Formats: sequence, structure tokens, C-alpha cells
Amino acid sequence: MDRDLAMELVRVTETAALAAVGYMGRGDKNAADQAAVDGMRNAFSSLSICGTVVIGEGELDEAPMLYIGEKVGCGEEGDSEVDIAVDPLEGTTLIAKGLPNAIAVVAMAPKGCLLHAPDTYMYKIAVGPKAKGKIDIKASVTDNLKAVAEALNKDIEDLTVIVQDRPRHSEFIKEIRTAGARIKLFSDGDVAAAIATGFEDTGVDILISIGGAPEGVIAAAALKAMGGDMQGILHPMSPEEVERCREMGFKTDEEIYKVLTLDDLVKSEDCLFAATGITQGDLLKGVVHKGSNMAETHSVVMRGETGTVRFITALHRLNKTNELQEVLKKHGNF
Repeated sequence: MDRDLAMELVRVTETAALAAVGYMGRGDKNAADQAAVDGMRNAFSSLSICGTVVIGEGELDEAPMLYIGEKVGCGEEGDSEVDIAVDPLEGTTLIAKGLPNAIAVVAMAPKGCLLHAPDTYMYKIAVGPKAKGKIDIKASVTDNLKAVAEALNKDIEDLTVIVQDRPRHSEFIKEIRTAGARIKLFSDGDVAAAIATGFEDTGVDILISIGGAPEGVIAAAALKAMGGDMQGILHPMSPEEVERCREMGFKTDEEIYKVLTLDDLVKSEDCLFAATGITQGDLLKGVVHKGSNMAETHSVVMRGETGTVRFITALHRLNKTNELQEVLKKHGNF
């Protein structure tokens, strides 16, 4: 993929963030999500790619835009054919309540290189570059903590494990506490939680959590670009979710419950990841309005082929951004 696509991709997440932030704290997570989808789709229309959404808002009958299988971009013959994974608003509950860490995210890779993950749960372990190759999702939580602590030259008591605050994680939390590690609980947004392991200044060393499988693929693209590591196992919670796995190509129990490595989730080093903060977060600042027609965004964009990670602060004149104006007017925010 052309390296300029990385900078173009961040425009997609910026537009989604600017479109959604008007719903911050207004208690309407569905409207916020739709605004982000509208903004992201409009921004995609100007990218010179032949893109296919492989992880999106759902099937065609569930989502009018950015559905799985939707073609995006204005590319012509000879332009990059790419798979795209999107979460226009990760943390719909967060933005509805005005809470931190809502973000807009996109991952991109050459055609056929992103796992077509079913809309079910996935057990995930993720770490940053210094612990790459040290995790084993089939091993116990305690054994993984020991291995990561050794790789980071830390005592287990100095590790911080990020875990989603859900009843299904009660045994994980009990074992982590017994081992002596610290725990940081988060309410929503496991893409942001997973990529936090790749940045030392977040203070997060390892993610151990059961969350969305599609979000796992998006996070894997970022971790691959950063040189981190991740493993996952699909974790369907009902017969309906098992059937969903089978519909997505995981035909046998062995295929459903096999260990998915980082290379299974994202098959190419030539991957891109972009995220823009919507509400104030641990990694990215949220959108800041500076007068009626000006807003500031804070984003990160990563390119796997070179390992480059860029943090971008941008000022936007809202009345001069055609793709955005259309969405803001539609949602009554401009």
C-alpha cells in the first residue's frame, strides 16, 4: 500500500470523531454512532482505494452504511485493493455518558490479509514489543504474568494488567490479585485498552480480557505495527454465536477454538491503523472545540511496514470541510 495512505486514513477517523462529538453526554449512543458512521463513510469516498469492509457495523440488513462487504473508496483499476476494519465509534456508552476513552478507529491491509472475524467474543492476551513472543494464551494467567514480568525485567507486583470490568472476568481478576499484580479495570473500549500495552507511558503491561472478536482484529493491526504481540481464541457465548462462527468460515469446533496468533489476525506487515480521540482518553485527547467553527483533534496513525507511529494534532475549520459539513448539518450539530 502507498505510504501516503497512512496520512489519508487519519482523515477518516478525524471526520468520524468530529461528527460524533456533538452527542457527547447527550445519552443517545445510537445517534452518536450513526454520526460517526456517516462521517467515516463520507471521508472514505475521497480515498483512492478499492476497499472492502470486512469488519463493520454489521450485515447489509443490519446497517445501511459501512456494513460487511460494502465497497468504499474512489479507486480505479491499478489502485490498492484493501481490506478495511472499522469501528467508527468505539465506546458508544462512553460518549453517551461523556466518559473518557471513546475513539474512532480504522485498520487497513491488502486484500485477504485481515481475519474475517465473526461478531462474537474472543479471549485475548496482548502485550507491547518488549514482551513479544512471551505470551501463551493456553497457559494460565499466572504463568503469563511470570513470563511478561521476566521479559520486562519487573517483579509481578510491578505489572499492571488491564481487564474489562465484567462479571465474566471474575476468575481472571481473582487469579491476577492472587499473583500480586496490579489491575486497571476499564468499562468499555477494548481496542484502546489493547493498544495501551504498546506504549510504556500508559503504565499498562498486559491485556487479559474477553471482548469483541472484530475489535480484536483492529487492535491486532495496531500491535503489529508497533511490534507488540497478541493471541486470541474465539469465545462464543451461545449456540447462536457458534452458528455465527460457522457462517463466517469456522466450520469445525477445532477451527472455532484454535489459537489465533498475531499473524492469523493480520497476515501482512503492510498494515495501517489510525485512531482519533473523541472524548478525553489515556492515550489520545478528545475533540476540543475552539469557537463555533474550529476544533482540534488528536490522533495516532501507524504503518506496519516501517513501524512508524505518528501522533497528529490537527486544527479543523468546520465550515470549510465539505465532507464534515454535510454530516454536521444532517445531525443538527452545525
